[in-house]
Amino acid sequence: MLAPLVKQEVWLARAAARLHLAAGGTRGQGTVEYVALITLVALVMVGVIAALKSAQFAEGQELGAVILRKITEAVSKIKY
Repeated sequence: MLAPLVKQEVWLARAAARLHLAAGGTRGQGTVEYVALITLVALVMVGVIAALKSAQFAEGQELGAVILRKITEAVSKIKY
């Protein structure tokens, strides 16, 4: 009685594995999500800097300039 259930389970597992391979799997999914997250953070930072640079008060302009200078320094230290 147990043998037919085991055969069915093995068949379903193999079918699921074939379907997974045919669909392309999830290989590289973590990289895509990581790049999307980094892009989102970069866009938010650009928005904040733009808003602070266009602010009418001096503190906002100074803060925007400091943030922009720090980002530029950090990026220039990266070696490829």
